Amino acid sequence: MNLFYNKQGVGDVFLVQLTTNQPESVKTEKHEDVVLIQDHKSNDLVGFNLFNASTYANVEENGQVELTEELVESVQAALKANGVDLVLDVDLTPKFVIGHVVNKEKHPNADKLSVCKVDVETEQLQIVCGAANVDAGQKVVVAKVGAVMPSGLIIRDAELRGVASSGMICSASELGLPNAEENVGILVLEDNAVVGDAFKV
Repeated sequence: MNLFYNKQGVGDVFLVQLTTNQPESVKTEKHEDVVLIQDHKSNDLVGFNLFNASTYANVEENGQVELTEELVESVQAALKANGVDLVLDVDLTPKFVIGHVVNKEKHPNADKLSVCKVDVETEQLQIVCGAANVDAGQKVVVAKVGAVMPSGLIIRDAELRGVASSGMICSASELGLPNAEENVGILVLEDNAVVGDAFKV
């Protein structure tokens, strides 16, 4: 689940994304302050808008809002108060984490891509990476599926030239770090970086 809030730009409304899938078309269903957004074809719920959001929760951030247990409970209570029978199943683990590149192989269908196995402590991810400087043994920053990059890009499960990829190994510029140079490859961390720890963007 991702939650966005921009009171001045959009109004007093939480924009909640429940899936990284992008439906071709959607339909909506209003329940007082809640508007449910469903995939028009499958009827799957992909998100919802919560209007008059500040009456349900106090949020100071502008843009993507960091989810906490307290905020999720407030949104859950708001859904119930508006007659919406939906139980939020929210992963509160960090989406930007330190990973260890365990293995790197050449992509079978693309000369400039590598297929990496990256340990993020809780799991091992297969990530297709186009950076020339990626290599086995490195400590790197991984944006997991569901992460929202500073550019607004949402990381999704993907298939790149026929190979599945779950997540992204990030460069300093992609992370929006100050003084980051463009096109210099991925950000390689010090060897003492702890695999699985959150990386604050």
